Amino acid sequence: MSERWYKEAVVYSVEVDSFQDSNGDGCGDLPGLTSRLDYLARLGVTCLWLNPIHPSPQRDGGYDVSDYYGVDPRLGTLGDFVELATQARSRGIRLLLDLVVNHTSDQHPWFQSARSDPDSPYRDWYVWSKDEPADRRQGIVFPGEQTETWTFDDGAKQWYFHRFYDFQPDLNWGNPAVRAEIKKVMGFWLQLGASGFRIDAAPFVLEQVSPDVDSGPLDFSILDDWRQDVQWREGQAVLLCEANVSPEDVPTYCAAAPGGPNDRAHLMFAFGLNAKLWLALARKDAEPLIEALGALPKLAAMAQWATFLRNHDELDLSKLTDEQRADVMAAFAPKATMRIYDRGIRRRLASMMGGERKRIELAYSLQFSMPGTPVVRYGEEIGMGEDLKLPDARRFAHPCSGAPTVPEDSRPHPSPNWSGRCPLAAVTHRSASTSNRNGVNAIRCCAGSRN
Repeated sequence: MSERWYKEAVVYSVEVDSFQDSNGDGCGDLPGLTSRLDYLARLGVTCLWLNPIHPSPQRDGGYDVSDYYGVDPRLGTLGDFVELATQARSRGIRLLLDLVVNHTSDQHPWFQSARSDPDSPYRDWYVWSKDEPADRRQGIVFPGEQTETWTFDDGAKQWYFHRFYDFQPDLNWGNPAVRAEIKKVMGFWLQLGASGFRIDAAPFVLEQVSPDVDSGPLDFSILDDWRQDVQWREGQAVLLCEANVSPEDVPTYCAAAPGGPNDRAHLMFAFGLNAKLWLALARKDAEPLIEALGALPKLAAMAQWATFLRNHDELDLSKLTDEQRADVMAAFAPKATMRIYDRGIRRRLASMMGGERKRIELAYSLQFSMPGTPVVRYGEEIGMGEDLKLPDARRFAHPCSGAPTVPEDSRPHPSPNWSGRCPLAAVTHRSASTSNRNGVNAIRCCAGSRN
């Protein structure tokens, strides 16, 4: 692939522990994923985005990291990762890793040291306050699951900041030592064969947090530094930013100067386009999508949108109006158990489409006709559903079928209408015949019945 390989890629997002089990222990692993590379190549995948693979207490699906330099023993070893990278590259498939560095697990040795000794070298690696912050309940990301963003630590005798759960203390990105360490982490994985990183919660990483200041200023020098270092270490490595921000702020994540070169993130998730796409499907009307396409912010030359239908998080409808959100909810999440945080939908694509293969094929034809690099969630190609009985963080992470203790209704399952060719195969091999006109027609077909 060319040096701008990310512009031509088809990205497949995969949760390793629920994809392919190689040793019969009921947990997916890196050797299992390696064994399925030929299948993924035939599907048309050219890049794998691995959800967190690091050691973790697993209180948030691996997004609570306790060692950035390791592989979760359930998934394999560093050697298994290198083998995956080597075998993937031989098939023209690259690897992106989740870079979860807004916070660590509270079980990370850095935080354990920081909380236990005020003179610890890691004390200033986190954000502390001697006094109870007046704003300790502001800026909550998970309403109903969080009660505060500052928590008192009995060991440290101070309050620590956590944008997300209280077991995920935020790193102090104002500390040069933190910045230097995370650059080492990135360099480590690039050396082992990664081709870049998906930056989790990018705006929160950049935010300079201090007590009683909500919200703090963003320090884009962090992103500038990452881009320069990553490009120096591996010229074709890329940064994919998760930043669900206002349209006028999006270009800043790709370029330091308005109209300047692409010297920050290479790729940006198209959150605004995604929400309007679902509104168009819900209303059986192309107008919301046409408006969204016309209003897409202009990115720096060589930067690229990353489009998606569903991902590992809830379908975030927070940027829609109340009326628009209600229309999407009524069409695709009519039951309260299908909704979350008063803003999102916790269902997979196949379920939202009523398990109808043709509607799913049309939905992906629509996505692949949009400007940008398509990102596909694992299991969509077999019509995998969700288990709403599982806790939120694991709602899409079905255990591998074959685990002896897995109940039937918790396993990945295709629609009974599934047969023959994979529904994604027809669209992952993109051609010049795909057009926005086809996508607009697909809207009316995909809306179908409202489940």
